[in-house]
Amino acid sequence: MSGHSASVAEIGAVMEPIGRAAVAAARVLAGVSRDDKNRALNAASVAIKARRSEILAANELDMRAARARGLTHALLDRLSLDDKRIAAMAQGVEQVIELADPVGTVIAEWTRPNGLVIQRVRVPLGVIGIIYESRPNVTADAGVLCLKAGNAAILRAGSESRHSSSAIHQCLVEGLRKAGLPEASIQLVPTIDRAAVGYMLAGMTDYIDVIVPRGGKSLIERVQKEARVPVIGHLEGNCHVYVDKDADVNMAVEIVKNAKLRRTGICGAAETVLFDRASAGTHVAPVVRALLDAGCEVRGDEGVRHADNRVHTATENDWYTEYLDSIIAAKVVDGVEGAIEHIHRYGSAHTESIVTENAAAAERFLSGVDSAIVLHNASTQFADGGEFGMGAEIGISTDKFHARGPVGVEQLTSYKYVVRGRGQLRP
Repeated sequence: MSGHSASVAEIGAVMEPIGRAAVAAARVLAGVSRDDKNRALNAASVAIKARRSEILAANELDMRAARARGLTHALLDRLSLDDKRIAAMAQGVEQVIELADPVGTVIAEWTRPNGLVIQRVRVPLGVIGIIYESRPNVTADAGVLCLKAGNAAILRAGSESRHSSSAIHQCLVEGLRKAGLPEASIQLVPTIDRAAVGYMLAGMTDYIDVIVPRGGKSLIERVQKEARVPVIGHLEGNCHVYVDKDADVNMAVEIVKNAKLRRTGICGAAETVLFDRASAGTHVAPVVRALLDAGCEVRGDEGVRHADNRVHTATENDWYTEYLDSIIAAKVVDGVEGAIEHIHRYGSAHTESIVTENAAAAERFLSGVDSAIVLHNASTQFADGGEFGMGAEIGISTDKFHARGPVGVEQLTSYKYVVRGRGQLRP
């Protein structure tokens, strides 16, 4: 079906059976034990390791096509798999096995004066649709997290990662099969036709309960615009590091370098560094020099340009930009309040960090910045469910309803009220 743009009827003929099978699987999964889910996850992890060469061969097909299409370095990095990343993928599955099963957890319990006992209990969301682009590891992360939380998953990988995602998906299906769980618990949409995305967003309201997008701004804008079911996700990761006047300079250098350059293509990469005006003469030059010497382009305001003549002039647009590349914007602000104001105006409510030895300044920043993740003396690249001890993650949410920050197994559940009585009647 990838050879032409399919009609709505053709896409429907593919997607409707997937939706029906997912709903049926979700009903089964809601009552599956922790041990059975973990058995499937363990078998999937074993399969990922055993099929490493097959996954790498599939990834090479995707990489070859991506290079031919002229994808950017950042996108190629997201797409690329190697032995280390496959091992990390399998390890991520194993970490999810170790997590407590959220389903059935009693969040709160109380007894009313009339004797009714009321419990708020975690339950699966149902069927989760995940739409993603170039990262094939999302196939494993999303599939296993949905399964652990008792949900069925419909995965729609981008055309860039079609071969890699298919190879990983086969490992997940092998795990389901070996545990005796429905193979439709984790399904991969078999077409790369973009019409399938539109159908998931607007044509499957009878089947899909929640959509989670993972990808670039254009994908997420489309999902948020067209979806007829709730969406969990973030539009951009315009993340900031603020270097306070009371920051340890050496620590600031290392944190900013790591936040920007460890992996430039992830949503937790820092895109702007802010400096306290009170220490511009001591803190700006060492940090900016370290970035420039490491091959990072710096676009700064006048205060930053004064520190190094290699700094380019920043424009207003730079403060809004998620570069996902070796480029960072840099600005001098008036202390913690100036940093908070800048982040409020230009940020995307994703992840922000303050570097300081001043506890009061740190607390003001942590309480005053309204982002999903705020850090003190740590790199923004810790914005990751695995680093939070949540195992894998399905994404980072900048929403304020339902889920915020890393979306792990708990965030893939809802709750219901269970009320137990002894014949009570309402007067």
